[in-house]
Amino acid sequence: MQESNNKPTNDQEKPSTFIDDKDIGFSGGLAKTFIHSPLSPLLFIAMMAIGIWGLIATPRQEDPQISVPMIDIFFPAPGLSSDEVASQVVDPFERVLSEIPNIKHIYSASDREYGIITVQFKVGEPMGSSIVQIHSKIQSSLDLLPLGIDPPMVKPKEVDDVPSVTLTLWSEDVEDDQLRILGVSVLQHLKQVPLTGVGFVTGGRSRQLRVEVLPERLGGFGVSPGQIVQAIQTANTGHTVGSVEINNKFLYVESGGFLAKADDLKQLVVGQHKGTPVFLRDVANVEEAPEETKEIVTFSTGLATDREKSVRGASAVTIALAKQRGSNGVTVVNNILAEVESLKGYLIPGNVNVEVTRNYGHSANTKVNDLLFKLFIATAAVTLLVWFSLGIKPSIVVLLTIPVVLVATVFVAMLMGYTIDRVSLFALIFSIGFLVDNAIVIVENIYRRWLMAGSMDTDVAVDAVREVGNPTVLATYTVVAALIPMGFISGMMGPYMEPIPALGSVAMVLSLLAALVFAPWLAMRIIPSMEKLRKMEERDEKIDAKMDVFFRKVIISLSQNKTLGHGFLFGLILSFFAALYMFYNTAVPVKMLPFDDKANFSIVIDMPDGTALPTTANFTNKITTQLENIEEIVATQNYIGTAQPFDFNGLVRHYYLRQFPWQSEIAIQLIPKTERSRTSHEIASAVRKQLQPIGQAEGAAITVVEMPPGPPVLQTVVAEIHGPDAQTRRQVAREITQIFRESEIIADVDNLMRSPMETWRFEIDREKASRQGISVKTINQHLAMVMGEFKATTIFQSLISEPTHVVLTIPVEKRSNLHRLGDLPIMTMDQRIIPLSELGKFVKVKRDPIIFHKDLRDVEFVVGDAVGRLGAPIYAMLDVERILEEKGYVTPDGVELRSGEYTGAPENDKQSAFEWTGEWTVTYETFRDMGIAFGVALVAIYMLVVWAFGNFTIPAIIMSPIPLTLLGIVPGHWLLGAEFTATSMIGWIALAGIIVRNSILMVDFTTNAFRGGMPLMDAVILSAKSRTRPILITAFALILGSMVILFDPIFQGMAVSLLFGVFVSTLLTLVVIPLGVSVPVKRFLWNVSMKASNSF
Repeated sequence: MQESNNKPTNDQEKPSTFIDDKDIGFSGGLAKTFIHSPLSPLLFIAMMAIGIWGLIATPRQEDPQISVPMIDIFFPAPGLSSDEVASQVVDPFERVLSEIPNIKHIYSASDREYGIITVQFKVGEPMGSSIVQIHSKIQSSLDLLPLGIDPPMVKPKEVDDVPSVTLTLWSEDVEDDQLRILGVSVLQHLKQVPLTGVGFVTGGRSRQLRVEVLPERLGGFGVSPGQIVQAIQTANTGHTVGSVEINNKFLYVESGGFLAKADDLKQLVVGQHKGTPVFLRDVANVEEAPEETKEIVTFSTGLATDREKSVRGASAVTIALAKQRGSNGVTVVNNILAEVESLKGYLIPGNVNVEVTRNYGHSANTKVNDLLFKLFIATAAVTLLVWFSLGIKPSIVVLLTIPVVLVATVFVAMLMGYTIDRVSLFALIFSIGFLVDNAIVIVENIYRRWLMAGSMDTDVAVDAVREVGNPTVLATYTVVAALIPMGFISGMMGPYMEPIPALGSVAMVLSLLAALVFAPWLAMRIIPSMEKLRKMEERDEKIDAKMDVFFRKVIISLSQNKTLGHGFLFGLILSFFAALYMFYNTAVPVKMLPFDDKANFSIVIDMPDGTALPTTANFTNKITTQLENIEEIVATQNYIGTAQPFDFNGLVRHYYLRQFPWQSEIAIQLIPKTERSRTSHEIASAVRKQLQPIGQAEGAAITVVEMPPGPPVLQTVVAEIHGPDAQTRRQVAREITQIFRESEIIADVDNLMRSPMETWRFEIDREKASRQGISVKTINQHLAMVMGEFKATTIFQSLISEPTHVVLTIPVEKRSNLHRLGDLPIMTMDQRIIPLSELGKFVKVKRDPIIFHKDLRDVEFVVGDAVGRLGAPIYAMLDVERILEEKGYVTPDGVELRSGEYTGAPENDKQSAFEWTGEWTVTYETFRDMGIAFGVALVAIYMLVVWAFGNFTIPAIIMSPIPLTLLGIVPGHWLLGAEFTATSMIGWIALAGIIVRNSILMVDFTTNAFRGGMPLMDAVILSAKSRTRPILITAFALILGSMVILFDPIFQGMAVSLLFGVFVSTLLTLVVIPLGVSVPVKRFLWNVSMKASNSF
């Protein structure tokens, strides 16, 4: 098994002249154990096998899974004003819910007759236990509810509820009520697909049996709405009443039955008039029909459609389906779409079209496959680099170690609960530049030692591993030490970026094992001839000669000529601060993350509160018409009076609660990014600019909503207004809203306050009502029965998957003129009929304002989006504060308001103040935590190097190039027009590890040469020459790995940091380290020798 044509014979008989078993160390011992062990190929094959299985079995999705439990609690409070809901219902439950641990924020909104509390848990909290805690706290606190208020309804939401696929059923021939029946039936079939999660249908009118009572006939026959409801409810019942045994048989006895159709209702007797039965048909029109239009969903095609005929405003419904947690999104979505295809022609008729308007499975698979291809390209590029640098056989050795490390890392990722997604794959791509370095260092040193020994001896190879192995272990640990602290970033960015440090560290450790175990084993079997090695040595000697001249000229000149040395040092410091100045003058903008190039975005429209549905529909259609000339749009869907199926952004912003007639959304699908010249962000920006004048002219708030690249927030720029009282707070919010509008870098400005809105109220004359023996409750019930919202009972129809309600109402023309309800009969306790007009009157009143709370404090929200080149919230915030300063703004309570709080809410609400939140909060928390992580990483690296060298000065010199890498990173961002983002910071932190790695190997080489009796300056120059090639190979490997992600919007910052940072760090490592270590190394070795002599 160990024979080879290239392997020297009689290895076992030849005495070792290189290895002392006592000094072989960890790396040498590992290499010696596996270099000829039959376990090595078996271990290699086993790691490849489990890695490939992990690649197949690990779920795929576009972004990492993030657990952000958000639980909505709905409080019905009939008749209560906003203030009463807030003080009597919401406040008490906010107090008790705030006692639950691990809650990040508690939000609430109190409106007339209802309140909502939203509990947002900290990231990573499991949904199951969060729901249990909420339910437990509510159930134990029900005694806090005022009498007559029903218990609240709890509706949890999390990221797994976000639909992975949406299907829009549209037709120009079929009405929306039939489309809804079809949509619900299709959903029922699709739920049979394994691992599907939450599903629902948006749009279309449900079927109902409508009973339109005629008030004048009710009065003429002496029948009240209450009698009609009672007659319907008592007629629609049936159940098993018992059993009998007859003729030796057991038989159940059933009684009654259910209403099935309109004719059944018409035949109901609802009262008597002059001894004659009064049928329902006598006092009401009964028909089965769609419900009244409360929401509208339409479908239209764009210029980029592949349909022969354009479609405008076709009736539509949308089916939305999520996947279950932990399932493979690609597989689930593909199975759903396959099921849809099978339903065409069977359940879905030919005149109904199915449009896939969201397909996270396709986007995830496309992104994953694209990144896997980039991973392959990076691997091939690195292999070619090693081939060019070291030759074909060394490149094969290095190439074979790359895939085993990568697939094994994927397997470990599966065990750690990660998925194959864009972030985890980026972690592997950027790790390639690091992980090949271990194998390169080992293989390159084995060849170098073989040349020195003149023979390809196993012991020489083991000693070569021993020589660089231990510094390589230490250097690997420094890279891991740089990465691991990033895994402790808090907030929603934490789990989003967590795969990078986690999988990067795993890949580094596995690459170390591969370099110490597999690389020597492969090197002994894929051996170049000695002649080939000598040719490579001759080539290297020519390069080394040039290097020697260069390093002697540079290092000796800078070390001996104080003027040059001080000038070089001053130049570095000056350049460093010049690079930092590029942040200050915004030449390099700072942003959390740039926008990704997605295949869709939305337009959210808020008409003035109280706008009727037809008006909202007309305006929305007008906006849709404006989009017809945009060549990248495939299709649009209008959601009027309802919300489109929410995405992660809509989940956090609670868009799924948008259900008022004055609210609408337009969902826009774009052609694939490979087929268009503009990014989705550029298209969205152009649309925003086009629509802003239209919205301003109509008094409508139009917000262009793009899927944020990181954690979603309420909006990019958010000012949370605090104040001593509601009136002051709302006035300040209105004035801050106007200041937002004056800023040129803020668009889509709005606030969450309700605009002036009127409502009708029936004011009851209590004295008259009590004299007639009619309670207020009776009047309220009778009015509710005829206003189109009262569901008397349910009809069960086997062919329809939704319940069909019997709804009591009056004709819409009578409801549109409330004064015509004066004839509505109200039944007294003694069965007399009294017209409604004798019990009170309808009056117009102002609708109560909505009362918002955050963390139990009153607050108002002013929102906007930062736009333009400086699209980060910090620049918009500074611009608002500039305007506040210029205006000399003073609040109604006399506060000179100049800036907001940046890191938390104001201390108290005694005076007007505001807090900056939105994307700024995420940005601040992310960069703060990454800065702390960077500091921890530097301390950890310093401690490792101090432990290795037993010296305090050398580690400081080794780490000195780390901040100086900004000399390349910042100008690199400026040259490419890139923003400095969170991923830029990650690249900088990761670069710290590679800098220290190279420096450690260089210093270790210098100390070994100096110990061998070489003059110090010669040892320094020899170290620089010897380490130049592996350092350059590592640098170019890192550059090649970064190049493949350079054009990804999210990770461009990381690529720029690595590309330009490694360029500068390489120069610094090869020049600054030799300059800095000369005296410390000499002193360090002298101290070591003195200790040794004293101990002797």
